Amino acid sequence: MKKNLQTGERLRPVDLARAHGLSTQAVRNYEAAGILPPAGRTPHGYRTYTPLHAAALRTFLALAPGHGHPTATAVMRAVNEGAEEEAFRLIDESHAELLDDRRTLRAVESALRDLDPATASGPAAASGPDATYIGPLAAKLGIRPATLRTWERAGLVTPRRDPLTGYRVYQEADVRDARLTHQLRRGGHLLEQIAPLIAQVRAAGGLEPLEAALGDWHGRLSARGRAMLAGAAELEAYLRAGAIGGAGEVERARAGQSSQ
Repeated sequence: MKKNLQTGERLRPVDLARAHGLSTQAVRNYEAAGILPPAGRTPHGYRTYTPLHAAALRTFLALAPGHGHPTATAVMRAVNEGAEEEAFRLIDESHAELLDDRRTLRAVESALRDLDPATASGPAAASGPDATYIGPLAAKLGIRPATLRTWERAGLVTPRRDPLTGYRVYQEADVRDARLTHQLRRGGHLLEQIAPLIAQVRAAGGLEPLEAALGDWHGRLSARGRAMLAGAAELEAYLRAGAIGGAGEVERARAGQSSQ
């Protein structure tokens, strides 16, 4: 990014603030954070901005919904410091995170489809019609009892203890969590990755209510992907404007991009 950014039309902090529904203090904070290039100063010390500053603010506000505030800030700071490769690396990492989230969602959906509703309540009775002990449950899942104990330590299953024998008793919800954990482990997920998913199942109150949560999850990921596209368009325009070297070129750069 060229260092001579204060050219062309002069804008006051209030002009940038009003155009984006912000306070003038927010604009100053964005400048201090490196989101905006350094402002020019009048002979009396007042800040002056240019259309390139307005483009920087617009770019940041477009990047934030898709990449998050910290990453959007880091991207803008890198661009304004001339470290465009670092900015691209940050964006690549953010896209990789979105891809990982999509893979996780697919894994959860696959695990839910693979669960057998007819046997989800457990293989054998213990202290109730839908409860079982560690041995029968481990045998049903094809794993060792030690594995279930490991999952318990990780908080993935939470069996109660029989007050008379001290044996672990797995109720229907525990069997559900164990089966879901088993499916996700088979898909290559780590225990620390599975824990928040199990927490979502519990918060939803079971697998059926989770279907709505999965739909919302799909919607959030799609919205994030679209926001990334919008942010990329603004960033490309901002990079072009800076490369051209004139603040008055911002709108022409954007127009040129949209006409391609």
